[in-house]
Amino acid sequence: MPTYQYACKECDHRFEAVQSFSDPSLTVCPQCSGVLRKVFSSVGVVFKGSGFYRTDSRDSSKSSTASAPAKTETKTESKSDTSSASSSSTTTKTAAAAS
Repeated sequence: MPTYQYACKECDHRFEAVQSFSDPSLTVCPQCSGVLRKVFSSVGVVFKGSGFYRTDSRDSSKSSTASAPAKTETKTESKSDTSSASSSSTTTKTAAAAS
C-alpha cells in the first residue's frame, strides 16, 4: 500500500498516511480541522543496467530498419577512363574505411 504525504493549508502540519489506491484522499487536518493538500515529491527509484528502455529488447537489425528507411546505393558510369579510375579508387577507399 502506498504512503501519501499531506500538508495542512492553514497550520502547515505535515504528516504521512498509508492508504490504498481505492481509498479517498484525506481532506481534514487532524490538528486544526483545516483543509489538507497532497504533497508530491520526486520518486526515489533509479533503474540501472540494461533492459529498462524500449530499445533494449529489440534486435539491432530490426530497430535500424524500422526507424530509418533503407538507403539504396546507386552507381554512375563515366565515359572517360580517368574519371572511372578515380571513382574506383574512391570506392576502394570508402569500402576500406567502412570496414
